[in-house]
Amino acid sequence: MASASLYRCQTLPVKTTMQDDEHSSKTEAAYRLLRRDILTTRLMPGAPLKLSALRSAYGLGWTPLREALSRLEAERLVTAISNRGFTVAPVSREELEDLARARMVVELPLLAESIEKGDSDWEAAVVTAHYRLSRCKIAVDDPSDEAVDEWDEKHEAFHAALLSAATSSWLLRFRSTIADQLRRHHRFLGLSPTLRAAAGMKHGYEAAVAALREAMAIDSHTELMKAALDRDIERAKTLMAAHIGYTMHVYVHSADDAGQAPAGGLKSRPAAE
Repeated sequence: MASASLYRCQTLPVKTTMQDDEHSSKTEAAYRLLRRDILTTRLMPGAPLKLSALRSAYGLGWTPLREALSRLEAERLVTAISNRGFTVAPVSREELEDLARARMVVELPLLAESIEKGDSDWEAAVVTAHYRLSRCKIAVDDPSDEAVDEWDEKHEAFHAALLSAATSSWLLRFRSTIADQLRRHHRFLGLSPTLRAAAGMKHGYEAAVAALREAMAIDSHTELMKAALDRDIERAKTLMAAHIGYTMHVYVHSADDAGQAPAGGLKSRPAAE
Protein backbone atom coordinates (compact mmCIF):
# COMPACT_ATOMS: atom_id res chain seq x y z
CA MET A 1 0.00 0.00 0.00
CA ALA A 2 2.80 2.36 0.85
CA SER A 3 4.48 1.83 -2.48
CA ALA A 4 1.17 2.27 -4.32
CA SER A 5 0.51 5.53 -2.50
CA LEU A 6 3.99 6.70 -3.29
CA TYR A 7 3.45 5.84 -6.96
CA ARG A 8 0.22 7.79 -7.04
CA CYS A 9 1.87 10.80 -5.42
CA GLN A 10 4.59 10.75 -8.05
CA THR A 11 2.28 10.45 -11.06
CA LEU A 12 -0.61 12.73 -10.13
CA PRO A 13 1.25 16.01 -10.92
CA VAL A 14 2.02 14.98 -14.53
CA LYS A 15 -1.24 16.26 -16.01
CA THR A 16 -0.99 19.45 -14.00
CA THR A 17 2.55 19.95 -15.20
CA MET A 18 1.49 19.54 -18.82
CA GLN A 19 -1.33 22.04 -18.30
CA ASP A 20 1.08 24.44 -16.64
CA ASP A 21 3.49 24.10 -19.57
CA GLU A 22 0.69 24.81 -22.05
CA HIS A 23 -0.43 27.84 -20.05
CA SER A 24 3.14 29.08 -19.77
CA SER A 25 3.57 28.64 -23.52
CA LYS A 26 0.49 30.74 -24.27
CA THR A 27 1.59 33.45 -21.86
CA GLU A 28 5.04 33.51 -23.46
CA ALA A 29 3.47 33.77 -26.93
CA ALA A 30 1.26 36.67 -25.79
CA TYR A 31 4.26 38.38 -24.20
CA ARG A 32 6.45 38.05 -27.29
CA LEU A 33 3.76 39.20 -29.73
CA LEU A 34 2.76 42.23 -27.67
CA ARG A 35 6.35 43.12 -26.95
CA ARG A 36 7.26 42.95 -30.64
CA ASP A 37 4.41 45.24 -31.65
CA ILE A 38 5.13 47.71 -28.84
CA LEU A 39 8.82 47.95 -29.75
CA THR A 40 8.03 48.48 -33.42
CA THR A 41 5.29 51.02 -32.49
CA ARG A 42 2.61 49.08 -34.33
CA LEU A 43 1.01 49.37 -30.93
CA MET A 44 1.55 53.09 -30.57
CA PRO A 45 2.74 54.89 -27.42
CA GLY A 46 -0.24 55.87 -25.30
CA ALA A 47 -2.65 53.51 -27.09
CA PRO A 48 -5.19 51.72 -24.85
CA LEU A 49 -4.68 47.97 -24.61
CA LYS A 50 -8.19 46.62 -24.29
CA LEU A 51 -8.25 42.92 -23.56
CA SER A 52 -11.24 42.27 -25.81
CA ALA A 53 -9.53 43.90 -28.79
CA LEU A 54 -6.22 42.17 -28.07
CA ARG A 55 -7.96 38.81 -27.72
CA SER A 56 -9.58 39.27 -31.11
CA ALA A 57 -6.39 40.48 -32.81
CA TYR A 58 -3.97 37.91 -31.41
CA GLY A 59 -6.26 34.94 -30.89
CA LEU A 60 -5.17 34.45 -27.28
CA GLY A 61 -7.11 34.04 -24.03
CA TRP A 62 -7.75 36.54 -21.26
CA THR A 63 -5.34 35.02 -18.74
CA PRO A 64 -2.24 34.82 -20.99
CA LEU A 65 -2.87 38.39 -22.14
CA ARG A 66 -3.24 39.73 -18.58
CA GLU A 67 -0.07 37.97 -17.45
CA ALA A 68 1.83 39.19 -20.51
CA LEU A 69 0.70 42.77 -19.88
CA SER A 70 1.84 42.51 -16.27
CA ARG A 71 5.29 41.39 -17.44
CA LEU A 72 5.44 44.26 -19.91
CA GLU A 73 4.44 46.69 -17.19
CA ALA A 74 7.43 45.49 -15.15
CA GLU A 75 9.61 46.36 -18.17
CA ARG A 76 8.02 49.82 -18.39
CA LEU A 77 6.68 49.10 -21.86
CA VAL A 78 3.10 49.12 -20.59
CA THR A 79 1.39 51.37 -18.05
CA ALA A 80 -1.43 50.23 -15.75
CA ILE A 81 -4.03 52.88 -14.99
CA SER A 82 -6.32 52.32 -12.01
CA ASN A 83 -9.84 51.30 -13.10
CA ARG A 84 -8.92 51.87 -16.75
CA GLY A 85 -6.70 48.91 -17.62
CA PHE A 86 -3.46 49.05 -19.57
CA THR A 87 -1.98 51.42 -22.14
CA VAL A 88 1.26 51.35 -24.11
CA ALA A 89 3.85 53.38 -22.21
CA PRO A 90 4.20 56.93 -23.59
CA VAL A 91 7.32 58.40 -25.18
CA SER A 92 8.67 61.92 -24.87
CA ARG A 93 11.63 64.10 -25.77
CA GLU A 94 12.61 64.25 -22.10
CA GLU A 95 12.75 60.48 -21.85
CA LEU A 96 14.60 60.23 -25.16
CA GLU A 97 17.29 62.57 -23.80
CA ASP A 98 17.43 60.61 -20.54
CA LEU A 99 17.78 57.32 -22.41
CA ALA A 100 20.59 58.74 -24.56
CA ARG A 101 22.46 59.81 -21.40
CA ALA A 102 21.90 56.40 -19.84
CA ARG A 103 23.19 54.71 -22.97
CA MET A 104 26.37 56.79 -22.81
CA VAL A 105 26.96 55.83 -19.18
CA VAL A 106 26.36 52.11 -19.75
CA GLU A 107 27.57 51.44 -23.27
CA LEU A 108 30.88 53.29 -23.45
CA PRO A 109 32.50 51.27 -20.62
CA LEU A 110 31.11 48.06 -22.13
CA LEU A 111 32.61 48.98 -25.50
CA ALA A 112 36.02 49.68 -23.96
CA GLU A 113 35.97 46.38 -22.08
CA SER A 114 34.84 44.46 -25.15
CA ILE A 115 37.63 45.92 -27.29
CA GLU A 116 40.20 45.05 -24.62
CA LYS A 117 39.01 41.47 -24.17
CA GLY A 118 37.73 40.58 -27.64
CA ASP A 119 39.43 37.66 -29.37
CA SER A 120 39.40 36.45 -32.97
CA ASP A 121 35.87 35.05 -32.57
CA TRP A 122 34.70 38.47 -31.39
CA GLU A 123 36.35 40.12 -34.40
CA ALA A 124 34.64 37.66 -36.74
CA ALA A 125 31.27 38.29 -35.10
CA VAL A 126 31.66 42.08 -35.48
CA VAL A 127 32.66 41.80 -39.14
CA THR A 128 29.78 39.41 -39.88
CA ALA A 129 27.23 41.63 -38.14
CA HIS A 130 28.52 44.67 -40.02
CA TYR A 131 28.25 42.85 -43.35
CA ARG A 132 24.67 41.84 -42.65
CA LEU A 133 23.79 45.41 -41.69
CA SER A 134 25.42 46.71 -44.86
CA ARG A 135 23.05 44.55 -46.93
CA CYS A 136 19.95 46.23 -45.49
CA LYS A 137 18.07 49.07 -47.12
CA ILE A 138 17.60 52.13 -44.94
CA ALA A 139 14.18 53.58 -44.23
CA VAL A 140 14.54 56.67 -46.43
CA ASP A 141 15.06 54.36 -49.40
CA ASP A 142 12.54 51.68 -48.40
CA PRO A 143 10.04 52.62 -45.66
CA SER A 144 8.20 49.28 -45.72
CA ASP A 145 7.61 47.38 -42.49
CA GLU A 146 9.82 44.54 -43.68
CA ALA A 147 12.78 46.76 -44.56
CA VAL A 148 12.58 48.83 -41.37
CA ASP A 149 12.24 45.72 -39.18
CA GLU A 150 15.19 44.05 -40.90
CA TRP A 151 17.42 47.11 -40.50
CA ASP A 152 16.38 47.38 -36.84
CA GLU A 153 17.25 43.74 -36.22
CA LYS A 154 20.61 43.86 -37.99
CA HIS A 155 21.51 47.20 -36.40
CA GLU A 156 20.86 45.85 -32.92
CA ALA A 157 22.86 42.72 -33.78
CA PHE A 158 25.83 44.85 -34.87
CA HIS A 159 25.89 46.83 -31.63
CA ALA A 160 25.41 43.67 -29.58
CA ALA A 161 28.37 42.10 -31.40
CA LEU A 162 30.57 45.10 -30.61
CA LEU A 163 29.84 44.65 -26.90
CA SER A 164 29.78 40.85 -26.85
CA ALA A 165 33.25 40.40 -25.31
CA ALA A 166 32.30 42.47 -22.25
CA THR A 167 31.68 40.40 -19.13
CA SER A 168 29.43 42.53 -16.89
CA SER A 169 26.08 40.76 -17.02
CA TRP A 170 24.34 43.59 -15.13
CA LEU A 171 25.61 46.31 -17.45
CA LEU A 172 24.68 44.21 -20.47
CA ARG A 173 21.20 43.72 -19.04
CA PHE A 174 20.81 47.46 -18.44
CA ARG A 175 22.06 48.10 -21.95
CA SER A 176 19.43 45.74 -23.41
CA THR A 177 16.63 47.50 -21.51
CA ILE A 178 17.83 50.92 -22.69
CA ALA A 179 18.10 49.67 -26.28
CA ASP A 180 14.50 48.43 -26.24
CA GLN A 181 13.18 51.76 -24.99
CA LEU A 182 15.31 53.71 -27.46
CA ARG A 183 13.97 51.59 -30.29
CA ARG A 184 10.42 52.80 -29.56
CA HIS A 185 11.53 56.40 -29.21
CA HIS A 186 13.58 56.27 -32.42
CA ARG A 187 10.63 54.98 -34.40
CA PHE A 188 7.95 57.22 -33.01
CA LEU A 189 9.78 60.50 -32.48
CA GLY A 190 12.31 60.39 -35.30
CA LEU A 191 11.72 57.83 -38.00
CA SER A 192 7.96 58.00 -38.48
CA PRO A 193 7.61 61.81 -38.58
CA THR A 194 10.53 62.08 -41.01
CA LEU A 195 9.03 59.51 -43.36
CA ARG A 196 5.70 61.32 -43.24
CA ALA A 197 7.45 64.55 -44.15
CA ALA A 198 9.36 62.89 -46.95
CA ALA A 199 6.11 61.49 -48.32
CA GLY A 200 5.02 65.07 -48.97
CA MET A 201 2.90 65.76 -45.92
CA LYS A 202 5.21 68.57 -44.80
CA HIS A 203 7.35 71.17 -46.53
CA GLY A 204 11.02 71.68 -45.73
CA TYR A 205 11.67 68.05 -44.83
CA GLU A 206 15.11 67.93 -46.45
CA ALA A 207 17.06 68.48 -43.20
CA ALA A 208 15.12 65.74 -41.40
CA VAL A 209 15.66 63.24 -44.20
CA ALA A 210 19.35 64.12 -44.41
CA ALA A 211 19.71 63.63 -40.65
CA LEU A 212 17.93 60.27 -40.83
CA ARG A 213 20.07 59.13 -43.75
CA GLU A 214 23.22 60.10 -41.84
CA ALA A 215 22.05 58.26 -38.72
CA MET A 216 21.27 55.03 -40.61
CA ALA A 217 24.15 55.12 -43.11
CA ILE A 218 26.60 52.23 -43.06
CA ASP A 219 29.58 54.63 -43.18
CA SER A 220 29.44 55.59 -39.49
CA HIS A 221 29.05 51.94 -38.54
CA THR A 222 32.06 51.04 -40.70
CA GLU A 223 34.21 53.65 -38.94
CA LEU A 224 33.07 52.31 -35.58
CA MET A 225 33.90 48.75 -36.61
CA LYS A 226 37.37 49.76 -37.85
CA ALA A 227 38.19 51.59 -34.62
CA ALA A 228 37.09 48.58 -32.58
CA LEU A 229 39.08 46.10 -34.66
CA ASP A 230 42.14 48.41 -34.52
CA ARG A 231 41.75 48.31 -30.70
CA ASP A 232 41.59 52.12 -30.69
CA ILE A 233 39.44 52.48 -27.61
CA GLU A 234 39.39 56.27 -27.41
CA ARG A 235 38.42 56.68 -31.07
CA ALA A 236 35.77 53.98 -30.76
CA LYS A 237 34.27 55.71 -27.70
CA THR A 238 34.26 59.07 -29.51
CA LEU A 239 32.54 57.54 -32.54
CA MET A 240 30.01 55.73 -30.34
CA ALA A 241 29.18 58.93 -28.47
CA ALA A 242 28.57 60.69 -31.79
CA HIS A 243 26.50 57.75 -32.99
CA ILE A 244 24.28 57.94 -29.91
CA GLY A 245 23.79 61.64 -30.57
CA TYR A 246 22.38 60.98 -34.05
CA THR A 247 19.01 60.11 -32.52
CA MET A 248 18.52 63.57 -31.07
CA HIS A 249 19.82 65.06 -34.31
CA VAL A 250 17.07 63.31 -36.27
CA TYR A 251 14.44 64.31 -33.71
CA VAL A 252 15.43 67.98 -33.72
CA HIS A 253 15.21 68.10 -37.52
CA SER A 254 11.97 66.19 -37.68
CA ALA A 255 9.41 68.88 -38.57
CA ASP A 256 6.36 67.05 -37.34
CA ASP A 257 4.23 66.34 -34.30
CA ALA A 258 5.13 63.02 -32.68
CA GLY A 259 1.52 62.59 -31.61
CA GLN A 260 0.32 61.82 -35.13
CA ALA A 261 0.01 58.31 -36.48
CA PRO A 262 3.03 56.81 -38.22
CA ALA A 263 3.04 56.83 -42.00
CA GLY A 264 4.35 54.61 -44.72
CA GLY A 265 5.04 51.07 -43.61
CA LEU A 266 4.82 51.90 -39.90
CA LYS A 267 1.16 51.39 -39.14
CA SER A 268 -0.40 51.04 -35.74
CA ARG A 269 -2.41 47.91 -35.02
CA PRO A 270 -6.13 48.74 -34.73
CA ALA A 271 -6.48 45.95 -32.21
CA ALA A 272 -5.36 48.16 -29.35
CA GLU A 273 -7.50 51.15 -30.16
